[in-house]
Amino acid sequence: MANLTHFDARGDAHMVDVSDKTDTDRVAIARGSVRMERATFGLISEGRAGKGDVLSVARLAGIMGAKKTADLIPLCHPLPIAKVSVDLSLDADLPGVQIEATVKTTGKTGVEMEALTAVSTAALTVHDMVKAVDRTMVISDIRVVLKDGGKSGRFVAP
Repeated sequence: MANLTHFDARGDAHMVDVSDKTDTDRVAIARGSVRMERATFGLISEGRAGKGDVLSVARLAGIMGAKKTADLIPLCHPLPIAKVSVDLSLDADLPGVQIEATVKTTGKTGVEMEALTAVSTAALTVHDMVKAVDRTMVISDIRVVLKDGGKSGRFVAP
């Protein structure tokens, strides 16, 4: 378990001690998608969803989700987030919504979990807002595509 930092020598889960780390600029970008029926895609793209502007509400939910990550994921550090942006775009080829979240901070640990939570929360919000007309939606491919800063440096997904 030496490589898994959230476990101690006995294998017990613990919060990683970052007190000796240096503050550095950090950024993470995550992506995901919500695939849906073509009629549901039309409802969203034409602004006819009964609960309101699906993409705007999901964007705000994603931002809020990023800010609440430490409350949701037991071993995450609460971080001073400097920036969260959540971009949702309609993709007729899916059909569905593509989601990308960027999170920045200056601190002792990265913001990958915050970016993943932003995408997840935005995707769940899209689902919630149109589930009455489409129970077949699929939330998928949520992943970190870029992480930069800190001791481990830069990661770009292949």
